[in-house]
This record gives sequence, C-alpha cells and structure tokens, in this order.
Amino acid sequence: MGKLYPLLIILFLVCWNCEEQNITPTDEQDIISTTVTLWEQVYLIETTDTLYLNMNGLTGSIPPEIGNLTNLIYLNLGGNQFTGSIPPQIGKLSNLTDLNLGGNQLTVIPSEIGALTNLIYLNLGGNQLTGSIPPEIGNLTNLNLLFLSYNHLTGSIPPEIGNLTNLTYLGLNDNQLTGEIPPEIGGMTNLTGLYLRSNQLTRDIPPEIGNLTNLNRLILYDNHLTGSIPPEIGSLTNLTYLNLRDNQLSGSIPSEIGNLTNLTGLFLYNNNLIGDIPPEIGNMNNLTHLYLDNNQLTGSIPIEMGNLTNLKWVYLNNNQFNGEIPSEIGNLTNLNELWLNTNQLSGQIPESICDLDIVFGGMNDWGYEFFNIKENQLCPPYPSCVEDYVGNQDISNCP
Repeated sequence: MGKLYPLLIILFLVCWNCEEQNITPTDEQDIISTTVTLWEQVYLIETTDTLYLNMNGLTGSIPPEIGNLTNLIYLNLGGNQFTGSIPPQIGKLSNLTDLNLGGNQLTVIPSEIGALTNLIYLNLGGNQLTGSIPPEIGNLTNLNLLFLSYNHLTGSIPPEIGNLTNLTYLGLNDNQLTGEIPPEIGGMTNLTGLYLRSNQLTRDIPPEIGNLTNLNRLILYDNHLTGSIPPEIGSLTNLTYLNLRDNQLSGSIPSEIGNLTNLTGLFLYNNNLIGDIPPEIGNMNNLTHLYLDNNQLTGSIPIEMGNLTNLKWVYLNNNQFNGEIPSEIGNLTNLNELWLNTNQLSGQIPESICDLDIVFGGMNDWGYEFFNIKENQLCPPYPSCVEDYVGNQDISNCP
C-alpha cells in the first residue's frame, strides 16, 4: 500500500470526472484498470516522478493533494479545463524540473511557485491568470523557458525577473502588463527570444537591452513604448527578427541598426519616427521584410537600399520622403511588394524600375496592389511599365 498511495492520488486526479461517466470503481484494482481504459496518455512509473495528464478534458480545480507527490520531476496537466487558482501546495514539489499547466482556465499564480528552484521549464500560458507576476518568480534561477503569455496578467514586470540569467525564452506577450520594461532584463544574457508584445508597456526601451547579445527575436510590438530606439540595439548582432511596430516611438532610426546583418525582418511601422533612413541600412543584406510605413520619416530613399537584393516586401508609404526614387531600386529583383505611395517623392521615375517583375503584376486577382507609387510629386513622362499605376501625382513643380 505504501507504493500505491501516491499512485492513488494520481488516479484521484484522473478519475476526477468518473461520476459524470457513470464509472464507480469499487477497489484499488478496479480504479487502476478503469483509469488505464479512460486515459491512454497517462504514464505511470513506480517512483511517480513523471505525470502526464495533458489533453484529457479534465475539469474542476487542481486538488491540493498534488503537493504530496514530492518525487515528481515532470508534471504536465496542460490542455485541460482546470479552473480556479493554482494550489499553493504545488510549491512542495521541490524536485520538479518541468511544469506545464498551460491551456487551462487557471486564475492565480501563487507566490509559492518561487519554491520550485529546480524548475527548468515553466508553462502557464493560455490560462485566465489575473493579478501580478509574483516577484518570487525571480527565485527560479535554473529556468530556461518561462511562458506566461495569453493571460490577463496586470501590474509591472517585476525587476526580480532579471535574476533568471539562464533563461533562453521569455514569453509575457498578450497580457495587460503596464509600466516600463525593467532595466534588469539586461542581466538575462542567455535570452534568444524576448516576447513582450500586446501589453500596455510604457516609457523607453531600456539601453540595457543591448546586453542581450544572444537574442535572435525581439518582439515588443503593440505597446505604448515611447522615446527613441536605443543605439545599443546595434549590439544585437544575432537578431533575425525585430518588431517594434504599433508603439509611440519617436526620434530617428539609429545608424547602429546597420550592424544587424543577420536580420531578415525589420518592422518599425505605425510609430512617430523622424529623420532619414540611415545609409547603414545597406549593410543588412539578409533583409527580406522592411516595414517603415506610417511614420514621419524624411529625406531621400538611400541608394544603399539597392544592396538589399534579398528584399521581398518593402513598405515606405505614408511618410514624408522626398527627392527622386534611386535607380538602384531596380536591383531588388526579388521584390513581391513595393509601396512608396503617399510621400513627397519627386523627379522622374527611373527606367530601372521596369526590371522589377511586380510592376507588371500591378495587383492580384482580388484587387490587392503589389506596387504602389501613387500620391507623390513624380513627373512625366513615366516609364511605360508603370504608366498605368502612377495614379494621382502633384505635377505642379514639374518642368
């Protein structure tokens, strides 16, 4: 019976809905056989260090007796319909390295979770968690992955999160977090993915972000971030994807951004950026996506953009660019879309633009444009390949 006692607690979890299914096992052996029939995904070992009950449609609250399974190393209750708070007794499972409670309807993170100092993997994403992230989360210094995304968490990101120096992935996106990005985040130098999008974060991007030199994805879009893009961002030379769109960023694009030679996607649209596109952008020859639209950028389109021959999508529309379209634009023969509309571009359209296949497509079968140069100050005569697409142009200053 000694070995069976923790097993019976597990089976209590599994048979949480036995009554609904008209199952009334009468003894220990019946419980075991019934459980195996019900849940083919339950994995039981004698030492009870592994418990997988994920994706079984289990409901109700997680019982506090879970805290008695002190030998557990792996606990996966994800993808069920558990409700209520995560029981504080979970803090007794001091041997846990992997805890997955994601994809339920759980509501509160207990501070006792900070006692699980052996955790490497913690997934509480996709629940209905409310309240703040407990500062005790900073005790989990062995964590590699922390996933709290897709909840209703409020309050600020606790500065103690900077203690998680072994973390490689931090997902706090799609919550209602407020306040600043704590500068302590710069201590998490092993991070490769930082996802803070779709919150209500404010103030500047901290310059300490430049310490995260292992980052390959920095996703801060859809917040209320203000101030300039810090030049320290140029230290993130392993970045492949940078998305700061839909914030309230101001100031100019720092020239240091040209150091990000591994970047494939740069998304800065829907901000309040001013000034020129730095010519150093021509160093970013792995770029495939360049989205700078809906800002207040000025100056001419740099000729160095012609170096970016891997570009497929370019959106420079709805800014205040002036001067001529550089002939080097014709080098971008891999383009799928080019939007230059609603600027103050002037002079004549270079013949080299006819080297772009997209100008012959114009728009797809649904009327969606691939190529748009309307609402500028471009002067005739127009190259024959684009004369059907120039739209409204202010030619009052044309010779």
